[in-house]
Amino acid sequence: MGGVMNHRRPAALGFIFVTILIDVIGFGIIIPVLPKLIQELTHGTLSQAAWYGGLLMFAYSFVQFVCAPFVGGLSDRYGRRPVLLASLFGFTLDYLFLAFAPSIFWLFVGRVLAGIMGASFTTGYAYIADISPPEKRAQNFGILGAAFGFGFIIGPVIGGILGQYGSRAPFLAAAALTLINWLFGFFILPESLTLENRRKFEWQKANPIGSLINLKRYPMIIGLVVAFFSNER
Repeated sequence: MGGVMNHRRPAALGFIFVTILIDVIGFGIIIPVLPKLIQELTHGTLSQAAWYGGLLMFAYSFVQFVCAPFVGGLSDRYGRRPVLLASLFGFTLDYLFLAFAPSIFWLFVGRVLAGIMGASFTTGYAYIADISPPEKRAQNFGILGAAFGFGFIIGPVIGGILGQYGSRAPFLAAAALTLINWLFGFFILPESLTLENRRKFEWQKANPIGSLINLKRYPMIIGLVVAFFSNER
């Protein structure tokens, strides 16, 4: 296993980079066209479309907040590979829901599904921590940070360009990219978490409220959170 992991480490790092990049692009690619799509489905005003758009973002973020600790626990128990692949497949379904949604209800179904499966970020970082030697860990995390930032920059641009061909075209493109990445990972990505390093799944740790409460064990993190939100005023 170790020899295979060492041989495939560059490919695995590239896969995680592309996964993060595509996920962030997929998030940004829908921003320019989502209001128009909502208007088409609801036959409402632009202000009503903005209201629905806010609810869709809330649904995605809330479900992700609730499910992220649960999915993280699954990756610690069953490994990073199956969770990453399930996440990518879930995002593919989400984009297809958005592309072919006959009503606003199905947009919410897709966003909730994306929130449940939205573990690629945390699991991707855990994967990199598994395969990176200590002296390379900061560098590899920096590479993932670059993918995150670059995706946010080009995602809305791509969405605006593809939106010229229809309000649903960006969703089809995002679905195709995610499916291609899933196929690449299915055949290339090895498991990074060895059996001896896996941990028993605990429901208590999968509770998002419990995860927030556990922050009291790390006062430095609480200080960083307070400083971050203080600077956001």
